[in-house]
Amino acid sequence: MNKIRLVLATLFSVCCFFCSPGQTLAPKLKITPLRGNFFIYTTYQPIDGELFPANGMYAVTTAGVVLFDSPWDTTQFQPLLDSITARHHQKVVICIATHSHDDRTNGLAYYRSKKIKTFTTRKTDSICRLRGNKRAEFLMDQDSVFSVGGDLFETYYGGPGHSSDNIVIWFPKQQILYGGCLIKSVEATGLGFMGDADVKQWGPTLKRIQQKFPNPSFIITGHQDWTDTSSIRHTFALIDEQLKSNK
Repeated sequence: MNKIRLVLATLFSVCCFFCSPGQTLAPKLKITPLRGNFFIYTTYQPIDGELFPANGMYAVTTAGVVLFDSPWDTTQFQPLLDSITARHHQKVVICIATHSHDDRTNGLAYYRSKKIKTFTTRKTDSICRLRGNKRAEFLMDQDSVFSVGGDLFETYYGGPGHSSDNIVIWFPKQQILYGGCLIKSVEATGLGFMGDADVKQWGPTLKRIQQKFPNPSFIITGHQDWTDTSSIRHTFALIDEQLKSNK
């Protein structure tokens, strides 16, 4: 009986689903173990008639859970918190958004209302303010190092690419590079949303990131599959294709 309960609890915490009459079953929130106390959460939005995934991450520490980015699907702000509490018996204490687009910042105001400390760079905040997007309570003026419950991680701005303000986050002990939308999945056939992109600077930005954080064990992309560490190399190829098409 205990084993059955454990299996049911695991299934519930890992994936929540929705369906409506006439539609096939589709996920709303998916939580996948990464390594140790690190987990990838994925939410979805319809793009061209199909659900498209956006990845975020969280780390469970002895001082609480640190959330990186927020759900793209606004209905999943609280379900994510509930799933984390049920699974880890911990509260989210910090949320850091990696750039100004709504697939990263959607939940900032909601989590701030829940007394969670929210962070972005000042550059991200200036864009959010101009566009009326959700904003964080605390601002970073420069690359920052965080220590939460014994876990250490650092933010790094390598330059423009997907957006002018995109940062990455590095976890030196675990060798995890959280790249967000700056790094494209190997599944991606293009660079995605280009409205704020700087394609000419994207490649040099990635090179700086590679030099600063060589040989990561995991590279977490902002969308689609994140399990293949050749994603940076694939992003370089997509950039080259885009630059050729721009000529």
